[in-house]
Amino acid sequence: MTGPSGPARPAGPRLRLPLRGRGDEQPYGRRRTGRPARLTAIGAGVVAVLATLAVAGLDRLLFGDLGWLFGLGYLVVCFQLAVRVRYIDLLAAPISGPIAFAVALLLLAPVGSSGVTAQVVSLATGLALRAGWLFSGTGLAALIVLARFVAQRRIQRSR
Repeated sequence: MTGPSGPARPAGPRLRLPLRGRGDEQPYGRRRTGRPARLTAIGAGVVAVLATLAVAGLDRLLFGDLGWLFGLGYLVVCFQLAVRVRYIDLLAAPISGPIAFAVALLLLAPVGSSGVTAQVVSLATGLALRAGWLFSGTGLAALIVLARFVAQRRIQRSR
């Protein structure tokens, strides 16, 4: 039996592709609530070290030394850490940023000679020469964490 638009379809269940969902449902996983994913303290430390090492490696690869790209990348990492860390782990953001900065300097900064003393001197020199970036990123993270803490306390008091 054919109708005006073509052959008739069988009366069985219609197959749906997973990507053709309705507007209110998500085809895979749970439904997103709109809140960003939050990092734990350990997660913030791991993300800080990995992201800072990635930016430092890219800067070293492109320019041969750790310069302005490393500093800007560190600022972005500190901002993201402070925004995405859980409320209960707020202190991890301003602490894990400088640790990641020092690890990146220790692993990727050029060293003049071999030995432990040369590594320590190179790390101290790198921290001293890049203190502006280090304090700016740490201060940015601390200000954001402080603002989040104050805002959360006001919300809790109003309840």
